[in-house]
Amino acid sequence: MIHTALIPWLDPEGIIQAAGPWALAVVCFIVFAETGLLIGFLLPGDTLLVIAGILSHSQPYAVDGAFGISVWWVALLIGLSAFVGGEVGYYIGHKAGPSIFERKESGLFSIKNVERTNAFFERFGALAVILARFVPIVRTFAPIAAGVGHMNKAKYTLYNLIGAIIWGFGLTMFGYLIGFIPPIADFVTEYIDLILIAVVVFTAAVTVWHYLRERSKAKKAEAAGEDVVTDADEAEELVLDADVFDRGQHPDESK
Repeated sequence: MIHTALIPWLDPEGIIQAAGPWALAVVCFIVFAETGLLIGFLLPGDTLLVIAGILSHSQPYAVDGAFGISVWWVALLIGLSAFVGGEVGYYIGHKAGPSIFERKESGLFSIKNVERTNAFFERFGALAVILARFVPIVRTFAPIAAGVGHMNKAKYTLYNLIGAIIWGFGLTMFGYLIGFIPPIADFVTEYIDLILIAVVVFTAAVTVWHYLRERSKAKKAEAAGEDVVTDADEAEELVLDADVFDRGQHPDESK
């Protein structure tokens, strides 16, 4: 076992045994936030899902991997978090309506992200709810856009469930299967303490980087005299028409 000399007080066995359940809770919260909270686009969900699966495969400290429970439970909890996040995102959009888009451009909000999500719906229709799971940023705004546009709730919930299973459960199990590749499994077992640290550092770094980049863009646009505030009329224009959710592709693309 390789221990990091940079943090001499770090005892991987003690950390995992004591904080394992909390580590999984953090992963689940990040997955939930990606689709349940408007700021979730700052979080790297895909990477964490695969790593969670890999850590569930390694067994240096616990019978059932680094989290102390079976990978099936890990994948199910992550999938459930993804589903609940999607439902909360829809509810927020449904209740808040177009007013949720009325805000100033900042590191946490960009009108371009909403437009990108709308374009995704216009191309794929209701299937966008499933496909958006695999597209960073879009998966955060898709539930909001569906809720604001009053997409049929039963259809949305069904597609949200399918997407959560394929993305949340599927990517986690994919990571678990990767662990069966000897070189990768041996690496994870040998450097699990460094991997856990890297997960936390990477997540924080990506979040800060995204925030600072978007905030810088917003400030530059404001300094250049651009309109960086979305008013009520502009917000209303961002609401998707109901027929968008009933088609599979853009009319122009069907020719």
